[in-house]
Amino acid sequence: MASERPGRCIIRTRDVRFEPYDLEGELQPDMAFLPLSYDRERDVGTYMIRMEPGAETIGHTHARIEEFLILEGQLIEDDGTVLRPGDYVSFSPGTRHNSRTEQGCLLIGFDWAG
Repeated sequence: MASERPGRCIIRTRDVRFEPYDLEGELQPDMAFLPLSYDRERDVGTYMIRMEPGAETIGHTHARIEEFLILEGQLIEDDGTVLRPGDYVSFSPGTRHNSRTEQGCLLIGFDWAG
């Protein structure tokens, strides 16, 4: 058991329930979201996204830098690029894209101002 320490936050992600995904405005029932350090008001921080097989994000343009690290499954970008576990992608501000998965996907995302 981990002891609590000032200035430290431990989240046992395997034991926490993910929230419904609505970051592009519309609720997407085939996707789930787990904010780790993510701040919705500032649109920055770290989060996890779980996508069920066949899920697809709504196309969106990034105001900030967005980065993903694929943990499980695969993610297919709108240009056909396939990302697999261990793959990392970074989107610059102003980038428009959407992503989908055929197998399902678990990723960790990082949004930050750059």
